Amino acid sequence: MFANDIATDLAEGRVLELAELYALDAVSDDERDMIDRFIKDAPEGAEFLERVREARETLAVSFAPEEAPPAGLLDNIMERIAQDTAQTAAEPAVAPEAGPAVDDLALARAKREERTRAGGARRWIVGAAAAAVIALGGIGVGAYVSAQNDPVNQVLQAQDVQQKSAPVPGGGTATISASSAKDSFVVLMDGVAPAPEGKVYQLWTLPKDGSAPVPQGTMDAETLSKPAVVKGLSSASSVAITVEPTGGSSAPTTDPVLVVGLSA
Repeated sequence: MFANDIATDLAEGRVLELAELYALDAVSDDERDMIDRFIKDAPEGAEFLERVREARETLAVSFAPEEAPPAGLLDNIMERIAQDTAQTAAEPAVAPEAGPAVDDLALARAKREERTRAGGARRWIVGAAAAAVIALGGIGVGAYVSAQNDPVNQVLQAQDVQQKSAPVPGGGTATISASSAKDSFVVLMDGVAPAPEGKVYQLWTLPKDGSAPVPQGTMDAETLSKPAVVKGLSSASSVAITVEPTGGSSAPTTDPVLVVGLSA
């Protein structure tokens, strides 16, 4: 939990927890100078700077180049939290008149409670600012990493990707996107009607050495419109599609409805 001021946070060993705030410029100039002086000789200095760098990269990746974060995002967050804190703060009770000693005691208590509320508000604001960095970054980086690691995107975005499209009997097309660098290809069916009831389309690769076709998965009505990734482009001469019983077959039981040559 954060303290009421940066100096206390630093003294109590919470410098790393301040990295996201520092990266977001959610500290004052004086607080920034205080942190800079602290990390100059602190053993956590290198790790702190690395966390700042990662937080800034996270925010940069979180938004597409043509999109900018909403103007005043952090200011809006902090203003709303400050307003909420002020609204929920208890109203001072109206007490009957008392002597000077009682008045002094009440004043001291009021000041202490005010400091406590201010510290609580600051902790809320600090936490929200850090959460803004983490949440925005988490979403953005997660989406970015997911896209980069997705096998379909890896093939489709490969520099050497080549595409072929062929008509499917009965309507629609099958597009093959192949990448030698990824040793994979993607099959995408467009406008193709599902196989008859109790049947599925099944993908096969035909090996270059002339051996038996290799099953590469089935496509039912639910998955027919989704891209399918097949590994082993370098050892395959063609891809074939047959109609098989639900669940697929270990070897083709019908003539292929489509055969497309592959270039490795």
